[in-house]
Amino acid sequence: MSDTVETRPGLRRSLSVWQAVGLSVALMAPSMAANINPQQTAAAAGRAVPLAFLLSAVGVLLVAYGFVKLCQHYQHAGSVYAFVGATLGPRAGVVSGIGLLGTYTFYAVVTSSAAGTLGTAFLTQVGLWPDPPSWGPFVLTAVALIGAWLLSVLPARRGTSTLLAVEGATIAVILLVTVVILVRLLAGGAPGGARFTMTVFVPETGLSGVFLGAVFGFLSFAGFEAAATLGEETHDPKRNIPRAILGTAIFGGLYFVVVTAVEMMAFGGDAGAFHDSPSLLGDLGSRYAGAWVGDVISVGAAISAFGCCLACVVGGSRLLYALGRDAGVGLGRTSSRGTPVAAVGAVTGAAALIILVCALFFGATASDTFAWSGSIGTLILLVIYLLTTAGAILLLFVKRRMRVPAWHLVFPVGALAVLGYTVYVNVVPYPADGPARWFPVVAAAVLVLAVIFVLSAPAYARRVGERLGTVDGGA
Repeated sequence: MSDTVETRPGLRRSLSVWQAVGLSVALMAPSMAANINPQQTAAAAGRAVPLAFLLSAVGVLLVAYGFVKLCQHYQHAGSVYAFVGATLGPRAGVVSGIGLLGTYTFYAVVTSSAAGTLGTAFLTQVGLWPDPPSWGPFVLTAVALIGAWLLSVLPARRGTSTLLAVEGATIAVILLVTVVILVRLLAGGAPGGARFTMTVFVPETGLSGVFLGAVFGFLSFAGFEAAATLGEETHDPKRNIPRAILGTAIFGGLYFVVVTAVEMMAFGGDAGAFHDSPSLLGDLGSRYAGAWVGDVISVGAAISAFGCCLACVVGGSRLLYALGRDAGVGLGRTSSRGTPVAAVGAVTGAAALIILVCALFFGATASDTFAWSGSIGTLILLVIYLLTTAGAILLLFVKRRMRVPAWHLVFPVGALAVLGYTVYVNVVPYPADGPARWFPVVAAAVLVLAVIFVLSAPAYARRVGERLGTVDGGA
């Protein structure tokens, strides 16, 4: 084809630190997450939702330490594929790369489904689609996937600028509403007698419930490391990629703790009503500022979901590009615009296939594909984070490739503890019935298939090792 050029050089260094931030923020999707994730935390932690998010923020910052150090040493479009491969070996790297690719693909399903569900709810709310059929949200889900594909085949500079714009606007609206609610809480004129109180940081269910609830807080940060996939496209990557990752993690921590605290106070500390809300900030915007504000936040959350879908496709396609490039196949090629068009098509096609299979063979709704794929993708992601953190320990404290104080070992060790406990509470006790019993099975199947692939293709593993050797030392 005329628009296909050589595989190397392929990706172009054209992105600023803010465009790298755009990818991480859009994939983390804080505006969407603040609307739909805290309810699950309330089921375990009661009113102490902000305390659970504070604990998860600490855990994420511990994980971020390893990513920051690895990004200062390596710049590679494969992100954890390169990090784990260069530290724990090429076979482990390929398994990590395929695993993270699976996570991004499942998250593309999650976010496109969320865009369809939230978008349909907004159209119904304003009277434009008063009685949508059960399959109605899948129409907007398809629109979201097609839109993500179109924007992803443009140079990433345009795509990431779009991500930062749509997510930034939505976050700004949410923060404005949060300030309005906080002022009314402080003034004593809030609906239902709600008031400002720090009791939302005091656990009712004991610390075990708070730590269990922190699992959902931790999942809200998923994607904070996405900027690492732009290591070959960002100017001064040794400096800008770590800044993007750490800055996103710090911002997410402050944002989620403050917003969830105000949300719980606005509900009067009623964890039951909090848990039952379909859209926390949409409900509170209507109650505290006016119905139109709730509408604005609802449509903003749908846009946030689309931006997150776009980020999943961008990040996943860069990973698949890196894997294909090292395998010497067509997926490792770029177009004349410098974007991995074939990889983009493969990621969006796989996401569409997952949705079709769930809907046609299991009778899933868009809400089901959201929940199912989110659980599966996150379980895979936690294992990948464990491998990446172990690689950082090997690089920094065993091989000592970078000069860091010995006491810094507490950060990755703390990350291992948080990640290990998070995996544990997700599978113990093992779900006995319902769709949840299949989530660990599917997640494990993705990783097992990745292991089988690398064991059956030793020549590929050798090529990966040789290729990753060229990025050793941050070259």
